[in-house]
Amino acid sequence: MRWRGERQSSNIEDRRGMSAGKVAVGGGLGTVLLLIIALIFGADPRQLLEQLPAEPSSQVQSSRPLNPEEEQLKEFVGVVLAKSEDVWNNLFQQNGRQYREPTLVLFTDQVQSACGRAGASVGPFYCPGDEKVYIDLSFYEELKRRFQAPGDFAQAYVIAHEVGHHVQHLLGISDRVDAMRGRVSQAEANQLSVRLELQADFFAGVFARYVKDQGILDPGDIEEALTAASAIGDDKIQRQTTGYVVPDSFTHGSSEQRLRWFKRGYDSGDIRQGDTFSARDL
Repeated sequence: MRWRGERQSSNIEDRRGMSAGKVAVGGGLGTVLLLIIALIFGADPRQLLEQLPAEPSSQVQSSRPLNPEEEQLKEFVGVVLAKSEDVWNNLFQQNGRQYREPTLVLFTDQVQSACGRAGASVGPFYCPGDEKVYIDLSFYEELKRRFQAPGDFAQAYVIAHEVGHHVQHLLGISDRVDAMRGRVSQAEANQLSVRLELQADFFAGVFARYVKDQGILDPGDIEEALTAASAIGDDKIQRQTTGYVVPDSFTHGSSEQRLRWFKRGYDSGDIRQGDTFSARDL
């Protein structure tokens, strides 16, 4: 992705070098479940953070110094966020709506959001309570090494997916799904979560289509995003962490599903084709 020299978003809140204080993990979660949660990004923070006991939070200085590579990553994600602003401002305007731009929060190790406190192990997440995307940039090293998904457009996909959750929030989709979750079984609630996540993947694909049309992508960029989408499927992560797969416990979708919905968004560029909730075959 030819991002250098492109506009960077002003909606960046840099909290790196600051910590939200000690995060204690409780709520009876088992070690295996914690590991799976730590590996899957894009989770609903309201579900994850409810597992943490409430404690007074404070901002304290972290001992981990910032480095030049992270500064370059900050510039990169600033460009990606700016591109997402261009795409969604345009698409909302075309549909008679006004897009409200989210803020991207960079943090180190731990962070306080309107959804609660989170450690970096949760991965990047979107909080509808403050309309902010949160990311510890060290996640990109995890994406490259553990998930074998290197490349700058794999990194762009991460931001685009979380911005997709913001789009769902603005359209009222997330609130409707939350209301439905309280009236169904756990297996059905998981299925709703899968549909929500796959739609965010679709929106990330729409973003990729419009960025491609601007002529700033390099050969192989889309393949990088597709690799990232496939690498974080529930089936792959469960097989990697536990050795077996439990489809009823999926909350994000299989590798094949995530890949397919991202590609559908990319191929069509049409947000009307991203209704995962009406789709019979995911």
